[in-house]
Amino acid sequence: MIITAFPYVSVLLFIAGMLAFVEEKTRWKLFHYLPAIVLLYFTVMLLSTLGLWTKTNEINQAYSSLKGNILPAMIFLMLLDADLRQIKRLGGKMLLAFFAAAISIGCAFVLGFALFKGFLAPEAWKTLAALSGSWMGGTGNMAAVQAALNVPDSSMGYTLLIDSIDYAMWVMFLLALVPMASRFNQWTKADGKALEEVSANLASKQTEYSGNKTTSLLVLLSGAMLVSIGCQYIAEILPVSEFFTKTAWTVMLVTLLGVICAVTPISKMWGGKELSSLMLYLIIGLIASRANFNELTQAPIYIVLGLFILAIHGALMLVVAKVFKLDLFTCGIASLANIGGVASAPILAAAYSRALIPVGVLMALLGYVIGTGGGLLVGRALAWLSVV
Repeated sequence: MIITAFPYVSVLLFIAGMLAFVEEKTRWKLFHYLPAIVLLYFTVMLLSTLGLWTKTNEINQAYSSLKGNILPAMIFLMLLDADLRQIKRLGGKMLLAFFAAAISIGCAFVLGFALFKGFLAPEAWKTLAALSGSWMGGTGNMAAVQAALNVPDSSMGYTLLIDSIDYAMWVMFLLALVPMASRFNQWTKADGKALEEVSANLASKQTEYSGNKTTSLLVLLSGAMLVSIGCQYIAEILPVSEFFTKTAWTVMLVTLLGVICAVTPISKMWGGKELSSLMLYLIIGLIASRANFNELTQAPIYIVLGLFILAIHGALMLVVAKVFKLDLFTCGIASLANIGGVASAPILAAAYSRALIPVGVLMALLGYVIGTGGGLLVGRALAWLSVV
């Protein structure tokens, strides 16, 4: 049984590393639907249930310190890829589809919670707010919303359960629709010829980093940690409320700095994506280490609720597609860029054409920008509904 901090953190990193290694080397189809980061959550959660470590003071302090300081640094590094000047090149209809997808997901969460809240736990609105952050952005946004709303780690099992099972079904559904693209486009009267031009322009802008990668890693890591400390310090002196806690202010400040730095030479340094991914694995491992399978007593209800949310989102996107004459690729990528993020949007883009992969990546990066704020807005609506 582990009772000290160093073995505790080492085991979490080892599990994350092994799962990521197996995913990269084997390319099993399992990982298309259950990425290593999701399997990490359930693996660590299982070990937590079996009592591999004990919540001693030292472990609790290590958990709080690591999670509280690494999360803002991770968000900052993730956003360095989200250059709003490049995202603007996606074109009006693609941006319209993306924001329509995000808004429809938020509306679906509100409607779903209003209908299902009688079957859910009293604090379920916080869990769903964290999930909405993930489905508007990515796992990093989910962790940010969780921290901002003080969602108990023990409740996050439901979030990851919906995020893995329902998300996998949605990915399969969107991939199954690819052969129907021409019929769908005829129905909406869409013209998707501009997509290939946009993708070609984006691909031509990609360059290889020529500097010293070790130096770049050191600069980005130290800079991200200083940003984390600085934003936490500023958040201490800002007014707080139920929603704008110290952590919420920290997340907002870090997001703003990340978006600003994404249009500076800092974004061209190598290693931001790699460092943020490492931090994300550690944060998910930390969250899972506080969860317990014995607490997942309402799992079927949450899974059904997740499917209901996706169904409402899909129906609203059909209306948007018909009204604004959007093609199936644009709608599908907009949906998966929100719900699946960078990990899956390029996969769907490649199913249409490899030339369109950059479009999927940029759409998903935009989710990082709006995911945290969108999740907090949904949380506010759900909190109001929970007391009505």
